[in-house]
Amino acid sequence: MTDAISLVAIVQAKAGEEQAVETAIRACVLATRKEADNLSYIAHRDLDVAGRFVFVERWASRAALATHEKEPHFLALVEALAGKTAGPISVSILSALD
Repeated sequence: MTDAISLVAIVQAKAGEEQAVETAIRACVLATRKEADNLSYIAHRDLDVAGRFVFVERWASRAALATHEKEPHFLALVEALAGKTAGPISVSILSALD
């Protein structure tokens, strides 16, 4: 059994804030991929729901995710999204059925 986890996060931008949200997300992607315990980090634009962005991530462990959440690029993303989302960000932390 591995400590690795997957994460799916969904961000819904407020109407008129779609470009600002996308810009903020793009600014975080490359730095996150460079983190030592990041196994995969892909941000997607939903093709069927305007302004909806979906993150699909893999981390070495929950501790790695907790470290990520303290990184300057993650904190900058959180700050940049403030007031631009239509409700809270949905986050599911997953463990694979081996």
